[in-house]
Amino acid sequence: MFAVIRTGGKQYRATPGAVLKVEKLEAEAGATVTFTDVLAVGTDGNLTIGAPVVAGASVTATVIAQDRLDKVLIFKKRRRQNSRRKNGHRQHVTVLRIADINAA
Repeated sequence: MFAVIRTGGKQYRATPGAVLKVEKLEAEAGATVTFTDVLAVGTDGNLTIGAPVVAGASVTATVIAQDRLDKVLIFKKRRRQNSRRKNGHRQHVTVLRIADINAA
């Protein structure tokens, strides 16, 4: 069984027991989060696609931690100008463990 959920402007494929890193959510470690933006649900060869969401479907997850991804370096150079700029960024993420998929 799997579900496609939407959070933080991105789509994720969730299966029970899977660990996902999603855009930062306002929840503490150990809290339970429920996603109702379920775009598709698949069970045993059957696929239900929502328009735009599957009615009555939800995905429950437990927050494992609030974390940050690896640093992304941004380097800009204008040749022959002796102009260089180096910048870095670490994106905040929430680590989730998918507990249950309710396909209603």
